[in-house]
Amino acid sequence: MSEPKGILLGLPERWDETCFAVPAVRALENSGLVGGLVLREDQEKFWKTVSGLPIVLYSKKCGVRKLAGKLSGKWVASLVWENGIAAEAFAKAKIAKRLGSETAVPRKFLTHPLNVVESATEHRIQLYLETCEQIGVAVDKAEFFAATDLGIKQEPGTVLLCPGSDFGANYEWHLDRWQELGESLRAMGRRITVAGGVGGRGLGKILAERLGDTTQFFHAVPLADVLPLLAVYELTVAADSSLPHLAAHAGSTCVTLFGPNDAVWKRPIGKRHKVVKRHVECAPCLAAKCLLDGRCQTELEVKRVLAMIASITP
Repeated sequence: MSEPKGILLGLPERWDETCFAVPAVRALENSGLVGGLVLREDQEKFWKTVSGLPIVLYSKKCGVRKLAGKLSGKWVASLVWENGIAAEAFAKAKIAKRLGSETAVPRKFLTHPLNVVESATEHRIQLYLETCEQIGVAVDKAEFFAATDLGIKQEPGTVLLCPGSDFGANYEWHLDRWQELGESLRAMGRRITVAGGVGGRGLGKILAERLGDTTQFFHAVPLADVLPLLAVYELTVAADSSLPHLAAHAGSTCVTLFGPNDAVWKRPIGKRHKVVKRHVECAPCLAAKCLLDGRCQTELEVKRVLAMIASITP
């Protein structure tokens, strides 16, 4: 890597947050202020679809001291959005000017805290966009928010079903309803593929077996590696999980089934994407395990999902 110039960005570790950061990273790169990215090694292929900036990688097992050693004496400024290994390593590497949201990152890791305040009624993307605005970077270009162009042609009539969630079982719709949905879509002439490996219960594989031998199936692991596959599908219908965010980034139109999570706050980026949820008095609870009876999932009917699909597809 050539002599670093500009701000070093420490990128989020969660996949949904990674996707929410994309418009801000594009805007910062376009401004010329950013010189490099620090990210987990399993996210490298994803970020190479977004940016041509130099990348510093770390593994899941990497320690703060080791990462700091890669950075020490090479950068004069940094920016982080979350508390984690990057924020701590930037401080340990004694980067002179360390920017970050003071509501998310401990002050001891920052030299220039930013007062970025999240509203309960705003999408999470505002955290990243407001950071740009506070350091004088405009974020008002449509191309910052566009899906990435992987040069892969979508196949008309294709639907990817993703029943598993890496957020936990509480975020998963019932398998019988996924089966009913898949059978209904096939009866309408749609070509169905099921993605598995997102959650820990193997729902994708079970659903593919229930839908029969003509159903294609693939393991969406590692997530960054399957971006070219996700780009093929005209429509992705998924449990609230990391996968619909990556599918949206790859250009597929997404219908995401929300349960305990807040759809206003965490839906995939882009107006063409839709969410379906059953409004219940206890949601959004954001809980990994339901303390009641799972009503946000049990009361979500197949007909509502089909109606949403019909409203956005030919």
